[in-house]
Amino acid sequence: MKLPEPKFDSLERLRVAAAAMLRPAERITVSQYAEKYRYLNNPGSSVGYWRNEKTPYLVEPMDELSSLDYTAAIFVGPARTGKSDMFLNWLGHTVETDPADMMLIHMTQNTARDWSQGDLKKMLRHTSTVGAQVSPGKHNTHDLRFKSGMRLLIKWPSISELSGKTIPRIWGMDYDRMDQDVDGEGNPFDLMRKRTESFKRFGMTVAESSPGFEVTNAKWVASSPHEAPPTKGILELYNRGDRRRWYWRCLHCNEAFEAGFEHLVYPNSSDFMEAAEATVLVCPHCGGVHEPSDKQALNVNGKWLKEGEIWLPDGSVTGKARRSNIASFWMKGTAAVFQDWSSLVLNYLQAQEAYDKTGDTGPLKKTINTDQGLPFTPPSLKAGRLPEELKDRAEDWGGSKEYPVVPDGVRFLIATIDVQAGSRSAFVVQVQGFHASGDVAIVDTFKIRKSDRIDENDARLEHHLIDPAGYPEDWELLVPQVIERSYPLADNSGRRMQIKLTTCDSGGKEGVTTNAYAFWRWLRDKHGKAHHNRFLLVKGEPSKTAPRMRVGYPDTSKKDRFNASRGDVPVMFFNSTQLKDQAYAMLGRKDSGGGTVRFPIWAENWLYSQLTAEVRTADRWENSSKKKNEAWDLLYYAIGSALHPTIRIEHINWEMPPKWAEEWDQNDLVFGEDTADPFIVTDSDKFDLASIAADLA
Repeated sequence: MKLPEPKFDSLERLRVAAAAMLRPAERITVSQYAEKYRYLNNPGSSVGYWRNEKTPYLVEPMDELSSLDYTAAIFVGPARTGKSDMFLNWLGHTVETDPADMMLIHMTQNTARDWSQGDLKKMLRHTSTVGAQVSPGKHNTHDLRFKSGMRLLIKWPSISELSGKTIPRIWGMDYDRMDQDVDGEGNPFDLMRKRTESFKRFGMTVAESSPGFEVTNAKWVASSPHEAPPTKGILELYNRGDRRRWYWRCLHCNEAFEAGFEHLVYPNSSDFMEAAEATVLVCPHCGGVHEPSDKQALNVNGKWLKEGEIWLPDGSVTGKARRSNIASFWMKGTAAVFQDWSSLVLNYLQAQEAYDKTGDTGPLKKTINTDQGLPFTPPSLKAGRLPEELKDRAEDWGGSKEYPVVPDGVRFLIATIDVQAGSRSAFVVQVQGFHASGDVAIVDTFKIRKSDRIDENDARLEHHLIDPAGYPEDWELLVPQVIERSYPLADNSGRRMQIKLTTCDSGGKEGVTTNAYAFWRWLRDKHGKAHHNRFLLVKGEPSKTAPRMRVGYPDTSKKDRFNASRGDVPVMFFNSTQLKDQAYAMLGRKDSGGGTVRFPIWAENWLYSQLTAEVRTADRWENSSKKKNEAWDLLYYAIGSALHPTIRIEHINWEMPPKWAEEWDQNDLVFGEDTADPFIVTDSDKFDLASIAADLA
């Protein structure tokens, strides 16, 4: 970054410049400085000098930045509030009135560089009073120097950047998108604050962000009105401070209230645009209706209240305010200037619909965090689920435990297998039927425990307990008992439906993975019916960022002495966290036809107990009581398996589905007694690495 150096063509001009440097600093607050000197050039948004009346909720937070009563400040707010501009105003105020070294910590090194080359450079160009104070010559992207000797360091959260430096003023930007444990040394805020500590009340550490972490206890009850729920990141820092909230006064009854998303009212319409465009805000005291055009007036007359303060109708403030050396602020998306109420509602309705249909909480979390300015509570965390709740929904669609049938409406079947080794050696099998409506029906559950095996003396060992980890031949039982299994339809027509896809866990006790890979190769190379196209191995990988399902070809031959994987066996990797969230959401739907899980009347109690064995914490699913949970795992395996490129259930056009997903009369997987061999491999069953890569691109 290079700015032109002022040229002095006469002694008089030099004297004028020197006199300006000796002039006493202007006594002015950060918000006053911004309104007097900060020039914005954002065509289509804001062009001209900064106006505090446009974002009145930023005035008090900005002015506390130069206060000697606080050593830190926290600002929690949604996107589009203008909160990141507070730093640029603080920078200009510091340069002009009280030069002191500053440091800005961005999320990553790349985002720090982008901010330096973008927002910072733009501010220096258009706010000439600050740009003129930059030292002439070239500047490092991450180190800007001013004529006064002041430096601005633009860094990222690493222990090398957050230790060994003494800086009086530090700002953490978009705090909740930073790593909360910097190289194992602690959270970024406490490390930043350590750098300003020696300056005592002349130091200032600031963090701003929209919430980004999940609530850790959905049953938490606030001990005081302004307390934030238990979560990590910016809201944990907010709770340390004096806990200020942004209040409005009703334009009808003059009562004060903190406006949130829950105060927005809109029609219950299937047309989300229509509902959003009709959004109004209703006063919680008198029910008075406020139109979107009233928001500016509500903001201009708004006020920050510390915890314990009460804003009386006559305008006075009473109560005992919470005391802290941290000034902390939290405002909701309803008040954000650059986010209108209709878009808040539209984003929420669209995200809620996506969640209802797929169980994916990603869009819902995003709009609650960044639009509404609230922490996200996973639906699965809000309450535990009792087995009885599921059992009460069991249906009688015919058949029995000994004679299970395919319920009406099921278009295809997926069998999922859990491998148990040791004293409980068995293949645990669960067969799920998928409806066009998104419902999943549990059609059958059984275990394969015994087999006939030939010993070392060529003697047949009848009904011997299987050992999937020790005997590769035991895996061959899966062909007749699972892969080639079929079920009668519930219409009593005598027709049967074969299984579309069988998936099996490939991990567990040593030896299971080796034998699992060997079995898939045996299906491919020796079995003769190409059943390897109908059988896939799966592996869970809990994550917050990985896709729900991906197909890989692991190659561990250099590490695995058993040479289990050579990069030739396809494996489905499941994001178990996301898929369990989706399964939990489906279990929570009580009405069929919208993506629920359905149970046969003959299901035993253990099925419901296993489906409720795990509990969602903020970070992952846990089975702290060590209950059996095979049915739960097999359910989420099935949901993930339906995402495989040969099925892609979320992309099926149910008005013109593939032949294997048609209604029974046209379904390729449905056959009668006259069908000699139902296991015919169609082109839609085949896949290879190239086609999968193309599908996932």
